[in-house]
Amino acid sequence: MTGSHHEHPSTTLDIDLDQRVFDMVSSTSSVVDADAPTRFVYREADGVIWGEYLGDTVSIGRFCGVRNEARIDISFVHRGPRVGTVTGSASSVISLADDGALLLTEEYRTPDGALHTSVCREVLGAGPA
Repeated sequence: MTGSHHEHPSTTLDIDLDQRVFDMVSSTSSVVDADAPTRFVYREADGVIWGEYLGDTVSIGRFCGVRNEARIDISFVHRGPRVGTVTGSASSVISLADDGALLLTEEYRTPDGALHTSVCREVLGAGPA
């Protein structure tokens, strides 16, 4: 991630992820294309999370799971142009950047079992893709 920011964990229940859009800004498992990052569109109702994503390393992706305050736990499946179909699970922590954008810091395992971290930043003012 470029620039400086201060993350403030958000534990309030009044954050609603429904219709929020996030772009991946960093990942320890792949290089993020700053011009065409993977974009995630979140839906939420009563703590149930679901959505879709696509971008530089993903042709199509879907996820579903639950949110408990500032923690998100999901299962996902996606198809990439170079790796085929990938399934797994991930956990994210919601935090707040100084400019008011939400950040999702996610931990997940790749098919080889390695633990990785990615950060997605809310695209302020963006509607669903």
